[in-house]
Parts: sequence; structure tokens; C-alpha cells
Amino acid sequence: MKKVNQLNWLIGGAQGTGVDSSAMTFAKTCASIGLYVFGKREYHSNIKGAHSYYPLSISDKYIRSHSDYTDLLATFDKETFLLHKDFVVSNGAIIFDKDLFTLDEARSMVNNDILLIPLPYNDIIKETAIQFQKEKEYSKLQIMRNVIAVSASFALLNLNFEYLKKVLETVFVGRRAKLLDMNLFAGSKAYQYILQNNYNDKFNYELKPIDNKEERILLGGTTATAIGKIAAGCRFQTYYPITPASDESEYLEAHPEYGVITIQTEDEIAAICMAIGASLAGVRSATSTSGPGFSLMAEAQGWAGNNEVPVVIFNYQRGGPSTGLPTRHEQGDLEFALHAGHSEFPRIVLSPGDIEESFYLTIEAFNLADKYQLPVIFLSDKAIANSIQTVKPFDLSGVKIDRGNLLSDNDIKEILNNGKVYKRFLFTENGISPRAVLGQDVVFWNTGDEHDELGHISEDPVNRIKMFDKRMRKLETALREIPTELKYKLYGPQDFEYLIVGWGSVKGPVLDILDELNQYYKLAFLQIILLNPFPTEVANILNKAKVIIDVEMNYSGQLAKLIRKQTGINISKKIVKFNGRPISRTEIKKAIIDSINLEKERIVLEAGV
Repeated sequence: MKKVNQLNWLIGGAQGTGVDSSAMTFAKTCASIGLYVFGKREYHSNIKGAHSYYPLSISDKYIRSHSDYTDLLATFDKETFLLHKDFVVSNGAIIFDKDLFTLDEARSMVNNDILLIPLPYNDIIKETAIQFQKEKEYSKLQIMRNVIAVSASFALLNLNFEYLKKVLETVFVGRRAKLLDMNLFAGSKAYQYILQNNYNDKFNYELKPIDNKEERILLGGTTATAIGKIAAGCRFQTYYPITPASDESEYLEAHPEYGVITIQTEDEIAAICMAIGASLAGVRSATSTSGPGFSLMAEAQGWAGNNEVPVVIFNYQRGGPSTGLPTRHEQGDLEFALHAGHSEFPRIVLSPGDIEESFYLTIEAFNLADKYQLPVIFLSDKAIANSIQTVKPFDLSGVKIDRGNLLSDNDIKEILNNGKVYKRFLFTENGISPRAVLGQDVVFWNTGDEHDELGHISEDPVNRIKMFDKRMRKLETALREIPTELKYKLYGPQDFEYLIVGWGSVKGPVLDILDELNQYYKLAFLQIILLNPFPTEVANILNKAKVIIDVEMNYSGQLAKLIRKQTGINISKKIVKFNGRPISRTEIKKAIIDSINLEKERIVLEAGV
């Protein structure tokens, strides 16, 4: 009996040969027939040539993470075959270029129960070139390997070619429309090759359309954040190109109709300073970067904190330190985000757990920045940035824009008409002062120095204490007012004995295996969203657990250290990963079982190619 609508598919090849477009075409087709999709993009830091791959998990149930194992492997080159062949499951299949290996050579490298499909890529491309009189452009037509591999895959899975055709018709539009017929021709030849050789009858997996009336969208993490910025009323975005943050700004640049002015600056220092300047003028503003750029922004963050400027800094974490692993994943910036900049100033640090959360939390980040007049650090990561997922359409009906204590022109007139002097940094009980912006009919001063209520430089010790207290009181106010659902979420049974603690993209793989593990253990997952100011009330949840296991994608378990500092609770059991690849649902399942049953205190995960 065939396994229906449960598939782990992976495509790989040299960077620049169409791996990403293949995966997106496959994902869009699966989503179009009602299936759930999750995928992650893995690529080298060079532009072309090195190995790139894209695993997709397809299911008729909601799915949030990838598997280390592949049911169907589609390869463009030898390297992909050799690197991924050992991760193909029993009774799985491998599509490979027949001109790279003989069938006997390929068979000698894999188990006998794996179905091998020697696909005639070059023959199909030559036939297409002849059919469309493009023989002189044969080398350029090699890019059609992506459509050939995808078409062969769907034939193998018994999915009607018409579903793929509909997706291709949305891909090849505008100036690319002239390429549609060629790609359909090449794709149909690959599809027929599989059927004519009865490979589909020998394969144990199948995809079928399902009647799913629930509307869904397929998008990536940076796109979700960009749309969140649009919904939040952000009107000024700065960036200096850096992986993996640039995709977000490029999306905004590609859609000027939404009114977000997007500036590529000369460096990251200019990026944050321009965002701060826009905010001083009353515009909701943000900057997006990754680790190295975030490091350069440290001093300006202090200036924003000192001057109580609402600015949102999006840091898409990647492997470090220094240049590190530019295109790989890590959650190594937590401690730095909490303390970036010299001395002390209030900042809010938030971390989304997935693509859907990225959208909604982006809106809240802008609200919090305005309400408490401080920098907000949005701590995402490469795993979220470069993954795709089917999610429900974003619900804009509940979106609220909160500009905080922002004075209108009439408010300022009332202050001045009553004979008062406007004080930008007025001492208040909650630490939040009435905020005017540049261009309004009022005078105030901004400086990097310590200052009095008007903004004048002051080194008076009494003023210093009062002003420092005033700024830091904002965190106390925020901690009281921020709703619980923006601080943390608890998943699983309330009477848990074992508790997994994590943040960021740890959420997806843990939730994907939580129900299954609850057949054997009373296991819950505590996701920390608000990392500063830290919600110390989570101690009540932590103290209920018989065993706590910290799961993070950094070396030292930075969240566990933060929890110990803020609550006094020491989490001795840790599952960590720092090899540059996101945690899979398969490896986290085994690691949690080993942590519980074998009483291991530290488990280092190593999966990934």
C-alpha cells in the first residue's frame, strides 16, 4: 500500500542551477492541491558552484519543521547524490542524471531497496532545443533541469501534470512568458519518461489533492516580517546588504506601492542612524541586519536608548563569531542583544518562533517601541528567515496601532498656552514622557550626553540618578503591561512532569513531536518570547517540572543562563546545536528521549549536510 500525502522531498545541486526555483515550484504545486508544506533553504556563502539543497516536508496535516531523512531525493549533480544518499529511507527513491553514473555504479552505493531512476536530463534538453530551434543555446537551457526534476518527481508520485502546469503558468509571466512552452515541453517529456518506464508503480509514495476548504498562503519568514512592517505602519526601512536579512528589504523595495521608503545605506552604522533620525521626525522606522551588522549598531542603540527614541532593530541571527557562517543558522546573539552598547539603557528584546508569529510580533514590536519610547530588538534567526511554510492568511481585523504618548500639534499648543515649558524628558512615575517630534512647534534637545528634562547636557549627580531611574522604570512599566501571550506560551498538558524550554525557531520541531512524545511522557514546551525585560513569573511554571530540558541552537545555552540569572533556577539538562544547520524534528525527538531515559546532561546535535 502506498503512503499518501506524507512525503519528505529534497532537491540539490550546484548553487545557481535552479535548486531554489525547483523547490518553490514543487512547494507551490503541493500547496495548490490543499497540502501543508514546510521547507528550508540551505546554501553556501559563495554565489555559484558550491552545494545547495532544499528539503521539503509535505503533509495533509499542519507541519512546522523538516526531517533529516528523505523519501524522494532529486539530484542535479554527483555531489548531491553522494552527500544525501545515506539519508534516503528504506523503499525511498533517488532521481539522478544518467550521464553521471551508470545504474550499476549508483546501485553499488545504496541499499537494494532504494528505487533508482536514471533520468535523461541532457536528452530531454536536447530534444527541447531541437523542438524550439534553440540548438545554439543548449548550454543556457541546462537551467530547465529544475522543471525536469520536479516533473519527474510528480510523475513518480502519481500527481497529474496539470497541477504543475497551472503553477508554471503563474511563474512564467511577463517577459518570461515566452519560456513557458519550452518548460512545459521539457517537463512533460520527463513526466512521460517516468510513466513509460513504470517507475511510478514501483514507488511507495503518492500525492493526492485533498478537499481542504481552509484558505492558506505559502510564504517565507522574511516576507512575513516585511508584510508585518507594512501592516504596522512602518514607513521607513534601512539596511546594508547582509545574509539572511536582505530578503526582507528587497521585498519592500519590490513593492513601493505599500509606502515603505527603503534605503540601502553605505554601512550598518548609517542604517541605524538614519532609522533613528526618521523616528525623531515621527515616522515609524526600522532597520534590518544580521550579527556583524548588529555589532556595528551597538553605539547607536545606546544613543537611541539615551534619547528615548522608538526604533525597531531586526537581527536575523546567523552563525558567528565575526563573518562566521554567513549563510548558516545559529541562535548565538541573545546575550549580546541583551547588553549591546556600553553602560545600561532600557531595551525590549522579542523573539518569534515561526513564520506566522513573525508577522504578528513585528506589529507588536512597533507598538512597544512607540509606547515605551525605546529601542526594540526583534531577534529572529536564519532558520525562520530562509524557511517557507503554509499558514492561514494573516488576520488584520485585530491589528491595532499604538503610537503611545505622542503629542499632536493641539496637545503642544495646550501645553504652551497654559504657560508651561515643554520638557521632552519630563520625569514621570512610569518613566514615559510626552513625546514631540522634529518639525512641531516646540523646542527640545537631543544629545549623546546625559541631560536634564529639556535635553540640556547635565553632569549633575542628582539629575543623573533621577534621569537614569526614569529611563529604567520603563522596563518595570512594560513588564506590568505587556500581555502574557507576548511574554511566553506554554504548549502541552498542564500536569506535565517534563518541561522543554526554548526560544525562536526551536518551536517548530519541538511542537511537531510533542504529541507523539506525550504518549510516553507528560511533556510540555515553554516558549519564551519576551527576553527583556524577562518575565520572571515563568519561575512558577519551571518549578512545577520534575525535569527541565533547555533546547537552543548555540554553544552555551544562553537562555538557560538568562533563566538562572533572572529566577535562580538552574537548568542542568541541555540540548544544543551549533553546526550551522537548524534542528530537525527527527533529531530533537531522539535527543529528548535520550535526555530523559539516559539522563544525559548535555547533548550536542550534529545532523545536517
